[in-house]
Amino acid sequence: MPDKRTTAKAKEDLREGKSASTAAGEFVHREIDKIREGEHGAKNAKQAIAIGLSEARRAGVPIRDNPNRKSNGSSKKRASPKRKAGTRSSAKRARASLNALKRMPRSSASRSALSRQAKGAAGKRSAASRSAAARKAARTRASRSR
Repeated sequence: MPDKRTTAKAKEDLREGKSASTAAGEFVHREIDKIREGEHGAKNAKQAIAIGLSEARRAGVPIRDNPNRKSNGSSKKRASPKRKAGTRSSAKRARASLNALKRMPRSSASRSALSRQAKGAAGKRSAASRSAAARKAARTRASRSR
């Protein structure tokens, strides 16, 4: 479950007008820290990021699904059933998933693994997309220092 400090940081980011993905970054950072501290592991860097994003969604950060993702069926089929407010998933299922993560390697959150993931993700984007992201970063960076 997302911890209060991370949730508070994310909510503050959203109040400041930062994008949802920036707010979700707080949860991804926390997940990477958890893996590095040895709380549990992950199969690879992509899984570590996915766990962080999942926690962000559970905490109410409005992150959209990737529009470029090729789904394994219709969106109706993929949509998970909505639980009633206040109900939790079974303790047995939660414990099993945590135990599975504990068996995973810790090296998935290493600098080199995260670098490999970032370079791979950037390589799949178009040059125009990467360039636009860099221009946007430069704009926001310049306004902060003024």
